Amino acid sequence: MEPAGRRDARAREAAALSTVADAAARADEEIFLGHRPMLLALAYRLLGSVHEAEDVVQDAYLRWSAANRAEVANPAAFLTAVTTRLAVDRLRSATARREFYVGSWLPEPLPTAGPDDPAESAALRESASVGMLLLLDRLGPAERAVFVLREAFDVPYAEIAAILGRSEASCRQLLSRARRRTVTAPAHVSALDAAAARPLVDAFLAAARSGDLGRLESLLREDVTLTTDGNGTARAGRHPVHGAEKVGRLVTKVFERFDPRTEVRHAWYNHAPALVIDTPVRRVVYLFQYDAEGRIGQLFAILTPEKLSHLPR
Repeated sequence: MEPAGRRDARAREAAALSTVADAAARADEEIFLGHRPMLLALAYRLLGSVHEAEDVVQDAYLRWSAANRAEVANPAAFLTAVTTRLAVDRLRSATARREFYVGSWLPEPLPTAGPDDPAESAALRESASVGMLLLLDRLGPAERAVFVLREAFDVPYAEIAAILGRSEASCRQLLSRARRRTVTAPAHVSALDAAAARPLVDAFLAAARSGDLGRLESLLREDVTLTTDGNGTARAGRHPVHGAEKVGRLVTKVFERFDPRTEVRHAWYNHAPALVIDTPVRRVVYLFQYDAEGRIGQLFAILTPEKLSHLPR
């Protein structure tokens, strides 16, 4: 039988090792949590989905937990690489799924702090706008990854090349091609602060609710576009509507169906003003993009329930 003193010593050693292991695990978790906001921002810009971004970041955490720390010289670079690769894999499968999407596809609304959020650069804010996400959706997975990593997060070409398993020259070519394919972003989109946006959105809401078509059309650019995402699960147009008159008439018809007591609240999604409308049967989110004169250049309506389930009630 092992002497009692030796057993006590072994027990103390095991407890000490357990304490060290617990401390290391907590330190690893703190490192991950410190990078988590950036990883979510990266995954969202790659996928256009809050739900999928959260899933990717959770998978990245599992890879981080299982990694040999002796082989991780730079946690930020490791987590960026893992998150990007996981997101690119999802992008490839999403491309196939999108073939069966009913009507127009729009990204899931991303709650943001406001237009002057000091935590995000101008490049990060622009890359999360609905208009830019729609342009990014035209790119292939590798093009999109290079564009987001370089333009939004300023990741060095050498690091991007290592992440994607390509040469730096190839990554530069991908970025050049992606830039050419995203230069068609509407030039009339203008950044607004919350104070300036509120009365503009209120004016739209008042005109839509009262059925004042003339007033509503005066708030719209002549080349305004309304894009609705319903994916066949709600009463939603399957194709974008163009022009102030057509958009104005459609909006007034839609708001005629809303009960005057329907709850409507202001929000800020994707660094742009928005309205959230909760009816007894569904939720609708309108996102606005304005020009420098305060007229609506693009209006996005999201009705697909799965894309709105993460938003607070």
